[in-house]
Amino acid sequence: MGCNPIKIYRKEKVMKKICAILMALVILTFVGCASSGGGGGGGGASGEGYSVDLSTVKVATWTRATKKFTEPEAGVKNTIPFAVQYDGALFVLDLPDDVTSYARVTINVKCFNADGGELAPSDGNAMVVLIYDINGDLEGPEMGAGKNTPLKEFNLGGFSGQVSTERGSRVNLNQKPGGVLIQASNGGVKYIELTEITFHG
Repeated sequence: MGCNPIKIYRKEKVMKKICAILMALVILTFVGCASSGGGGGGGGASGEGYSVDLSTVKVATWTRATKKFTEPEAGVKNTIPFAVQYDGALFVLDLPDDVTSYARVTINVKCFNADGGELAPSDGNAMVVLIYDINGDLEGPEMGAGKNTPLKEFNLGGFSGQVSTERGSRVNLNQKPGGVLIQASNGGVKYIELTEITFHG
């Protein structure tokens, strides 16, 4: 007896439908895993990476005129108001050695006026300098990275600032940073609170 061509055709159609359904399920599973992201290392808003435990941070008030800072104390917000523009809060960090394996960093802060009122994030509120040795040069060059300052960026938290975004700013670390200096870019900023430092990418 010969084979029925109609039955064979129907079997092929059924097989094609099953394959199509299986492919769709595989694609949906892959997309679901990709969108859920990875939790590794507590990356926070910036995805997989290393987020600094803010309870380990110390803060000091840095005076630009003297290039000196007060004795660091536990906390993430300066307690002494900045006297003038470009004074800043020095946040002392205790980081693992392998933080140098990351290529990007995200840093976020809140800025406050003399009355303690929070200022809306804006260009011209603050600038950030990532520092290797807190007892060395804390400002670095006028623009860009320096020998002791692997990152210097203006407009922290503002529209033009990149380091405060989820993508962050690129850094090339040859040693673990010892601190980050956040300077008041205008005289109205008197207090700065650190809310996030995440190494990632």
